[in-house]
Amino acid sequence: MNISSIVVQARAEYIEELVDLFKDSDFCDYHLHDASQGKIIVTVEGEGVEEEIAKLVKIQELPHVIAADMMMTYQEELEQERDKLEFTDEVPAMLNDETIHPKDIVYHGDLKKRF
Repeated sequence: MNISSIVVQARAEYIEELVDLFKDSDFCDYHLHDASQGKIIVTVEGEGVEEEIAKLVKIQELPHVIAADMMMTYQEELEQERDKLEFTDEVPAMLNDETIHPKDIVYHGDLKKRF
């Protein structure tokens, strides 16, 4: 599950109309707004990035929306990958092996010598 905050920008005279629309919508959750600044804060949730992007695009295409941009995001998939990194050795064992001579370590990141 992913969740992202979106800042929606619109002209002040349309803020209340958009707030009502967001409150009644099934694609986002309304949180707060500042009519004098022309900004509304909503969040969207999705099973993946694609679903979140689809909801963002839906918001961007609404009448009177000048801009809608993701500001913060939490991605469960990213958290799982981050957890994997925390529990793996950052340095390969061979680099800590004192019996291996440095010239015998093969580095595959140099494209100059490969092509």
